[in-house]
Amino acid sequence: MIRVLLVDDQSMVRTGFRTILESEVGIAVVGEAENGKIAIDKALELSPDVICMDVQMPVLDGLEATEEIVRRGAAGAVLMLTTFDRDDFLFRALAAGASGFLLKTAEAEQLIDAVTVLAAGDGLLSPEVTRRVIERSVSTPEPAAPSAPELAQLTDRELEVLRLIATGASNSEIADGLFVGEATVKTHVSNLLSKLGIRDRIHAVIWAYENGVIAIGQQDRMR
Repeated sequence: MIRVLLVDDQSMVRTGFRTILESEVGIAVVGEAENGKIAIDKALELSPDVICMDVQMPVLDGLEATEEIVRRGAAGAVLMLTTFDRDDFLFRALAAGASGFLLKTAEAEQLIDAVTVLAAGDGLLSPEVTRRVIERSVSTPEPAAPSAPELAQLTDRELEVLRLIATGASNSEIADGLFVGEATVKTHVSNLLSKLGIRDRIHAVIWAYENGVIAIGQQDRMR
């Protein structure tokens, strides 16, 4: 059962999200909060798997709440939800430690899929948004050869998986490309995230570009 905490200052929005999510077998909404301050307390108390977090709220906004939830080591991957497709929200959310970003205009199925993906330990960004993250996060268009000392901890296969993650490939696509099982890919992903000290695959993408594992433009050639 995927346990979800809903955070939004509008009760009708929370009710709508609850209706959508609980229509899916295997998802349960275990709590609600109308501002970021209450969200922090609920996250620590309920240990949800996924926190659906609004950006703009009174008392404490979703960005500050996310940062505090991550800092305090509360359980739950944060899915930021907003009506605004703005870069400043996106990058502040990622910097705060969010694992996914979804517009409130998304279809109901996309919300369900997003919660399922985050609960499985994956990050969620569309290819278009991923490109914006890369272009904004990486300081140089063509990084130098990989030199980060953390790379020495990775096996050849883990490094290969990291490069494929940086192209935006899903676990199933990586499995097909490497001719291994999806469970094996998940193990490699978990191991490399742990070795690199990275929270999720979204930040693994940024890390890979910043440290020269893959260069901008190379992702299209590798896919």
